[in-house]
Amino acid sequence: MSWTDERVGTLKKLWLEGQSASQIAKQLGGGVTRNAVIGKVHRLGLSGRAAPSQPVRAALRPPRARTVQSPPSQPSAPRRIEAAEAPPPRPTPPSPRVVEPELPGTATVLTLGAHMCKWPIGDPSTSEFSFCGRRAGDGIPYCVEHAKVAYQPQAKRASRDSGADLARSLRRYI
Repeated sequence: MSWTDERVGTLKKLWLEGQSASQIAKQLGGGVTRNAVIGKVHRLGLSGRAAPSQPVRAALRPPRARTVQSPPSQPSAPRRIEAAEAPPPRPTPPSPRVVEPELPGTATVLTLGAHMCKWPIGDPSTSEFSFCGRRAGDGIPYCVEHAKVAYQPQAKRASRDSGADLARSLRRYI
């Protein structure tokens, strides 16, 4: 599709009439898309429109009939107000109780909760595989006992970098 002088003139005329880019693309035909029209409008610098295009509105619906309640013609006799009985209290549903396993290693993938210890116990390829399942500490996935194993304090740098250990290990190879 190429923009001929005739097509550009038609585009400018339709754009200034307030037609949408989709409407213009349909009238131009020949493979002109809505996006092509928008691109050409921007390249030409056409911004002002006579009136923006208006979407087609559906037929107006008739207003709904309102029911008006007329006040009673004669005042009624004063009513006696009786004390309203309070409704009986509703029974509260039991809160879900987190069942903590008594023995470590009794939680499975299906029974493992958010605040349960996720320390794996056993071989994952066997049917006896499980998780610890005891109450986990705040912000960590393990119970206190397994957190001590998982989170070891860092060894002091001096003992790791001691030259004596290095010299001792190299003696084997000399």
